[in-house]
Amino acid sequence: MSPSTPADPGTPEPPITLRDVEAARVLLEGVAVRTPMEESRWLSDLASGPVLLKCENLQRTGSFKTRGAYVRIARLTDEERARGVVAASAGNHAQGVALAARMLGTRATVFMPEGAPIPKEKATRGYGAEVVFDGRNLEEALVAARRFEAETGAVLIHPFDHPDIVVGQATAGLEVLEQAPDVRTVLVPTGGGGLLAGMALAIKAARPDVRVVGVQAAGAAAYPASLAQGHPVPLAAMRTMADGIAVGLPGELTFAAVRDHVDEVRTVSEDSLSRALLALVERAKMVVEPAGAAAVAALLDDPTGFETPAVAVLSGGNIDPLLLGKVIRQGMAAAGRYVNLTLTIPDVPGGLAQLLAEVSAAGANVLEVVHERISPSLHLDEVEVHLQLETRGGPHTEQLRARLEERGYRVDTRRG
Repeated sequence: MSPSTPADPGTPEPPITLRDVEAARVLLEGVAVRTPMEESRWLSDLASGPVLLKCENLQRTGSFKTRGAYVRIARLTDEERARGVVAASAGNHAQGVALAARMLGTRATVFMPEGAPIPKEKATRGYGAEVVFDGRNLEEALVAARRFEAETGAVLIHPFDHPDIVVGQATAGLEVLEQAPDVRTVLVPTGGGGLLAGMALAIKAARPDVRVVGVQAAGAAAYPASLAQGHPVPLAAMRTMADGIAVGLPGELTFAAVRDHVDEVRTVSEDSLSRALLALVERAKMVVEPAGAAAVAALLDDPTGFETPAVAVLSGGNIDPLLLGKVIRQGMAAAGRYVNLTLTIPDVPGGLAQLLAEVSAAGANVLEVVHERISPSLHLDEVEVHLQLETRGGPHTEQLRARLEERGYRVDTRRG
């Protein structure tokens, strides 16, 4: 296994072996939780074969990041720990570093990009770390952390691109093989690639026949272009609600491991992430952040595209309650359960009440009603009504529309 500090420039890191991962697991005993593996009947039905959820959202600090952060800091020398540690993170790595630093008796300073989720910031401070906001994204926060490292002598705990980080995350791969010994496919949410690289290294070392698939948010997918060009390529811009995997440049170490050991990297849309998050809350009773839902989003996009038994990793559960509400609403809209109807009705007493009675009789829930009496398309005795409704999904919406048209209403349906 490589030492805790990087090798000299130009010196290749020795390969990470299964023995290294086993050693990291021993180091994590009593620190990291052996997270549950839950079978998902609803996903299994869709995939026509067993699908299981690896619940890293139930890990200490709410994500897998605790594994790598603790291994990295535990392997520092006493002199290094005396200088303190510094990290850059949108939140999950920050919490892992803060907890590990507190447990191992060293100071931690964490640079977060502006706009990082408030619950992640508060939790990081709660574990005892100092938090500094700097930069618009992880890459800019990492520049600030490196500057702090140079100025103070603190040791940088990189969020993904270090052997000790990768080997710590790899312990989750060992657990997958033990908890699902007949697994054929493992899907892993992917940002910088620390979790994907580690799990792929561990899984392929023991079971090279298992297919490992990385999943990125389409608005922050640095790996497809990087793999196509054969080296890490920075993204010009990123836009995704999945802050936990919003990384614009793969690491050198993680890129090489993903290139050599991962079978495929897929991308998922924001709507797919929303639908997956909503489904996990409703069907699995699991609260995850958008990044943590990426593997399930890939399954929902292509239910029969992966050999089963398949394992989807829920990588984190640290979500701002306000964002959770927004994502659930977006997920319901993407699933066709929020619908906007525009109808033309007679402008007579009781006209609106009669319309709403028909909507209620069809089993839809009215969320909002807006009248419009002035429009070039309206006659003098007509009014336009905009309804925002909650339905049970696409088929129910079509039934509602058919019912209203049978009653003589002119309906324009726009799913919102």
